[in-house]
Amino acid sequence: MKIGVDYYPEQWPEELWEADADQMKEIGVDVVRLAEFAWGRLEPKEGHYDFAWLDRVIQIFRDREIEVVLGTPTCTPPQWMFHRYPEIIQVDPSGHPAAIGIRGHRCMNQPVFLEFCHKIISKMVSRYQTWDCVIGYQIDNELEANHCRCPVCQQKFRDWIKKKYGTVDQVNQAYGNTVWSGEYSSFEEISAPMGEHFMWINPSLHLDFQRYASDSTVQYARTQAAWIREHDPDVWITTNTWLCEHMPDWYDLFADLDFVSYDNYPVTEIPKDPRKLYSHAFHLDLMRGIQGKPFWIMEQLSGSIGSWAPMGRIVKPGMIQGYAMQAYAHGADAVVHFRWRSARAGAEMYWQGILDPDNTQGRRYREFQKLCQAVRNLPQMDGTVPENRVAILYSAVQEYAFQIQHQAEGMYYLENLKSWHDAFTCLGVGVDLIAEHASLEGYDVVIAPNLLVQNDSVVQGLYDFARQGGTVVLTCRCGVKDECNQCKGEPLPSIYRELSGITVAEYDPLGSTEQILDICDAQWKENLGGWKKRMDGNTDHTINYCNRWCDLLEPVQEEVEILAVYGEGFYQGVPALGRHHYGEGICYYQGTMLQREAYIALAETILQEKNMLYYPDLPIGVEITQRAGDSGKWQFIFNNTDRQQIVTFEEEMILEPFEMKIQQLL
Repeated sequence: MKIGVDYYPEQWPEELWEADADQMKEIGVDVVRLAEFAWGRLEPKEGHYDFAWLDRVIQIFRDREIEVVLGTPTCTPPQWMFHRYPEIIQVDPSGHPAAIGIRGHRCMNQPVFLEFCHKIISKMVSRYQTWDCVIGYQIDNELEANHCRCPVCQQKFRDWIKKKYGTVDQVNQAYGNTVWSGEYSSFEEISAPMGEHFMWINPSLHLDFQRYASDSTVQYARTQAAWIREHDPDVWITTNTWLCEHMPDWYDLFADLDFVSYDNYPVTEIPKDPRKLYSHAFHLDLMRGIQGKPFWIMEQLSGSIGSWAPMGRIVKPGMIQGYAMQAYAHGADAVVHFRWRSARAGAEMYWQGILDPDNTQGRRYREFQKLCQAVRNLPQMDGTVPENRVAILYSAVQEYAFQIQHQAEGMYYLENLKSWHDAFTCLGVGVDLIAEHASLEGYDVVIAPNLLVQNDSVVQGLYDFARQGGTVVLTCRCGVKDECNQCKGEPLPSIYRELSGITVAEYDPLGSTEQILDICDAQWKENLGGWKKRMDGNTDHTINYCNRWCDLLEPVQEEVEILAVYGEGFYQGVPALGRHHYGEGICYYQGTMLQREAYIALAETILQEKNMLYYPDLPIGVEITQRAGDSGKWQFIFNNTDRQQIVTFEEEMILEPFEMKIQQLL
């Protein structure tokens, strides 16, 4: 287990470097990340390189046995490059070049830019190939799917479509281009969705552009990785990601990289509403599931955040250590805090680091020091990962499809995934978030939310899983479209009709409106009553609500059990949730979105049905995670709240706010 910091020596006087490194060494820092934004210092003029200052920095850390991760500095090309070669500037959906002076606004496909990238990366990697303290490289920074609309990218997009479909007639058929006279007569007529009303453009074209944009970014990362390996085949390579506006397909992005890295910024203000979800356990499990193995946190919360947005609340005592330990619990092998020093200049000056610009060793520094000591005392857990029997399917394509055509007000793809993840987490049951096409072997329960766009391998996998005894949970908006983002033209949930045993007669996009939900299933109803009491002390357990979406269900198989019906309006009494025995297993169909306590109670019902171990009396906000491997098995108990909690296993355990305790099980 490693603990580290992101460090920007180019932003500070050189006389501070050794003092900073001495402090880091003293408190237990293992690793620093350097140089991902330093291209302007490394190549101050075209063709004139200056690595001498970076040599001195790395040597300082080398002398103190602190490892170094170098970032390829390609997220922020020097200003001279933008002015001398303006074609490298990314073009936005309006058709205008992005305003320079920010970061990430370079076109990943421009040949002249890639030539400069090749030169700077080759010089960096060949220079430090023999430096034993340089352990790895981070490619670029927080890569988003390449949404550039410059002429080069437009042609790349046309080439991508031509390769996929072969002929223009195939494109017209796949996109349904008879609508609005949209037929193409040549590939040159195809362009990326653009303009003031570009969201009105054909959703099939939109989805392919999202796929292309992701593939474009993946190719950019693979190209950089190849350049690095050309000069240092033994060094590890990653890139840092986050839940950004234009997310690439992470499963493709990291397929050829050594491990996943994530930038982790949990909330500093705990919501007062007990039904609002905030735990970053979801994000961490999502990152671990990309490769199914340990990952790194390359940027971790160190204080209040905010620069281009209003500043966030102050970090409360325990948050810095607790959130870092939460990351370790969910599979992180290293946590690197952003940043060692808060900046004195630039847009991120109010994004707090471990130290403030005045060099005061304040509360954040002291808590980070305590964290470093705690990491030193962690047991040997290298090679261990969480082992779980519940999985939730995630797909970038489903996320893209929901962004292109919003299904209802306030309804988001990740919302249902987070709700189900939270439900099992509240019961002390670990969850894997995996690619929708991943193997389901080894799981007992698989949650498959909002499978809007069909993927034949996913369909077959879910049928096989249920047939062999697994429990599948399908939700509303499953089976709606084919792989080209056209409606399938058959009763919903179309391809999942046999598995679920139901059909959708009609649907009502509720949005933020609430509808009464009457629970019919005795076990779910009993569980729900207990969770409603614990959630907010409510003594009226007779009224439950749903929102966002209502599928009006009709059973097509006699053995379908109705678990809940709608309680008001013209569809009062119409089924909302059903359970169908299929093969040796079970399929639940959830036709609406539930309140938090209803999700938890339904998850508990499923676990009871499967006779799986869970913790029914776990206080809300306390999370239990396990890591296991050849070296042993450990249990992490984390109080992810701002109040003291009491947990009882064999004996009573008192947990302070954001406190983590570790128990060795084997």
